Amino acid sequence: MSGILSRFSWRNFDWALTGAVFFLIFIGLAAIYSVDLSRGEELVYFRKQLIALSVGVFLMFLAASRQSGFFQSYAKWVFLFCLILLLGVLFFGSPIRGTRGWFVVAGFSFQPVELTKLGLILILSYIVFRFGRRFERPLFFFGTGLVALSAIVLVLLQPDLGSAVILGLIWFGIMCLVNTRRLYLIGLTLVVVAISLFSWFFLLQDYQKNRVLTFVYPESDPLGAGYNTNQAAIAIGSGKFFGRGLGFGSQSQLRFLPEAQTDFVFSVIGEELGFAGALAVLSLFGFIFWRLIKIIQNSDNDFAAVVVSGTAILFFSQLVINV
Repeated sequence: MSGILSRFSWRNFDWALTGAVFFLIFIGLAAIYSVDLSRGEELVYFRKQLIALSVGVFLMFLAASRQSGFFQSYAKWVFLFCLILLLGVLFFGSPIRGTRGWFVVAGFSFQPVELTKLGLILILSYIVFRFGRRFERPLFFFGTGLVALSAIVLVLLQPDLGSAVILGLIWFGIMCLVNTRRLYLIGLTLVVVAISLFSWFFLLQDYQKNRVLTFVYPESDPLGAGYNTNQAAIAIGSGKFFGRGLGFGSQSQLRFLPEAQTDFVFSVIGEELGFAGALAVLSLFGFIFWRLIKIIQNSDNDFAAVVVSGTAILFFSQLVINV
């Protein structure tokens, strides 16, 4: 650790951005602690989050001690390693909630697709750098598309549609930001719309259509497919302005909220910290996005700029989908 800190530039470190990130982490830890209170005295999720935080802080300082050229030189190998993990999890992964996308070792679970999101950002940034701003070429658009598709297909085989969509959004967002030919983007959008319509009328089963409809209109099946969404809305509404207080949310403490420690943690924050807590979370994310945009604007390195752009797309898309 001392060697890492010796290469670390304290003067150039973005302390404002780091401070916002840690405020978000502390709010998340408080929400996880509250959820754990309703599960018993073991605090399983809270302890796992503390371990993850320790690992994350170490990796943060490790990454900050390296120049962008280091990540550029290893981008291809990182992405190849991610593809190997995605392939391996299909055969050796542990099925969780109907998806074979997790490695479980000694009680700790690891989802390769999370690393793949970063790996895809790195390889796309590397390709952008190598093309030298000749982004109008068909090889660039379709080549990067095939690279992203290789990961997306492996994720769909798990199957994990949500993560596959995130990977697609990362690629599509970077294509828009580097100003590739609009004709390609418009054509791709039309193809996706056509495939979606064809699938809706000829491929999807009735139960699959009902899942989509109850997602849009959860009140149509409040005790079935729309149960989770309705309970989340009830939790957030009951929090009012200042919330019920940590550990006093009826929806989260009485386990009306499914997967409160992951998928519905924002509902826990809304119920127990109220509108003020939810606004604080969204404001911190807004500040983080603003700092990332400033970093992109001030960067004179295409590789670094695209890495930060891809990271911003990743955070923003997951925020919108989860909230």
